[in-house]
Amino acid sequence: MRIALFTETFLPKVDGIVTRLSHSVDHLQRLGDQVLVFSPDGGLREYKGAKIYGVPGFPLPLYPELKLALPRPSMRQALEEFKPDLIHLVNPAVLGLGGLYYAKSLDVPLVASYHTHLPKYLEHYGLGMLEGVMWELLKAVHNQAQVNLCTSTAMRQALTEHGIERVKVWQRGVDTELFQPELASLEMRSRLTQGNPDSPLLLYVGRLSAEKEIDRIKPVLEAIPNARLALVGDGPYRAELEKHFADTPTHFVGYLTGKDLGAAFASADAFIFPSRTETLGLVLLEAMAAGCPVIAANAGGIPDIVTDGVNGYLFDPMDEQGAIVATRRLLANPQERETLRTHARQEAERWGWAAATRQLQDFYRSVLAAQSFASAA
Repeated sequence: MRIALFTETFLPKVDGIVTRLSHSVDHLQRLGDQVLVFSPDGGLREYKGAKIYGVPGFPLPLYPELKLALPRPSMRQALEEFKPDLIHLVNPAVLGLGGLYYAKSLDVPLVASYHTHLPKYLEHYGLGMLEGVMWELLKAVHNQAQVNLCTSTAMRQALTEHGIERVKVWQRGVDTELFQPELASLEMRSRLTQGNPDSPLLLYVGRLSAEKEIDRIKPVLEAIPNARLALVGDGPYRAELEKHFADTPTHFVGYLTGKDLGAAFASADAFIFPSRTETLGLVLLEAMAAGCPVIAANAGGIPDIVTDGVNGYLFDPMDEQGAIVATRRLLANPQERETLRTHARQEAERWGWAAATRQLQDFYRSVLAAQSFASAA
């Protein structure tokens, strides 16, 4: 198959969407498919054999890490030369609208996927009154696709309830070769705790942005004597978070990748994830693959990954004490913590990227088969 992928974000940016896309592109190419990626220009022209068509963009005012790239006429020529069997829109917003237009004008089957819970993000940027409008815009775009993919059963229900049709769950995936419990090290633990490796170590990995609600970790940190917090990642909310955590033993680590990131997960006592807006939360699977017990909000797609008391703890995000109680329980019971570590790794081992990509291929093939049947009729 020849797949043209339109995405609003791609490498070298680091986030859960890019993680899924980069692994998917890699495995599609390995399986013999050809992929052409249209994305905001990040300086790359090729990735794992796939060509990248970078579109110049400009930073979003409220979120400068994200670039807004406008469709341009030259994209049509690139598509006509590539001759895609189908077009896949990832989180269609602006660049994705170009993909939608070309899919219609070139009569190419269309797949769309939903990865960022934009209607719920709005309230964290003072724009909650626009949630209804956002759902209508999403419905108008997504309902033109032959199939709409999402990343959890909770998101399938939310999309369906808001009128989006033909919704399927695209299974989760994680790199179990990179993220392993054996990567735990005293050196990394000392680095994350700033020279206090014997202190309880709480970890967060991901974007430092308002919708992640990282500020809600502070009461947990304050409630546990000698505990230290490491925040791995970066984002538009970093300055505000540095002020918020200024009087606590919190280390802003910045980005980590590869084995350093794997070692960070494996070396921590608990991974704290308070976000209520996750469509899935791939970073949770990475923590679990590394054997790091997860304490996460019981919201969004998270319960698809974390089973409370089995491979991590879930807390009621509306209960201010929930995360504190769960973290204290985890740290106070070493034997239970080891059991959670074992079960977390076992859960992660069920979800390799190869299987997730084969499922994606099946979705593609079903769309192409339906198109062929419609043409024959």
